[in-house]
Amino acid sequence: MYEPIRDKSVHSTMAGTPHDFPHRSREEELDIQLAGHLAALLAVTDELRTAAPSAGLDTAAERLAGEIARLRGGRTPARASAPTRGREPNVTTLHRRAHALAGRALVVAASRADTAVAILAAEQMDAHAEALHPRSLASR
Repeated sequence: MYEPIRDKSVHSTMAGTPHDFPHRSREEELDIQLAGHLAALLAVTDELRTAAPSAGLDTAAERLAGEIARLRGGRTPARASAPTRGREPNVTTLHRRAHALAGRALVVAASRADTAVAILAAEQMDAHAEALHPRSLASR
């Protein structure tokens, strides 16, 4: 009914030996993913700093930049030096986005067992939740 396969699979011969392409460990993949989430959080934090400057956001941005540099082997993250032109940013939307990004970073940091980043991400989640709902955390 079916013809037998006569040729080798293209999947096994396509790359030659398995050592022909780079492999990354799970740890390296998690580092890359975590650095990406933190970089996105830093970008939103910088945007928030422009829209609503505060010392807390300045401190958070510096801590985020330090963790990103650590995860990237000392390479400092790209930062927005000047505010973007156009519409005024919606601070509430930025806080929601930052809260979500901090949550993603927390999940990856926990998976990677990176306590320092997990604490930083949790603090950022709390700070952005407080900015969104000032009375909800005060009652705790």
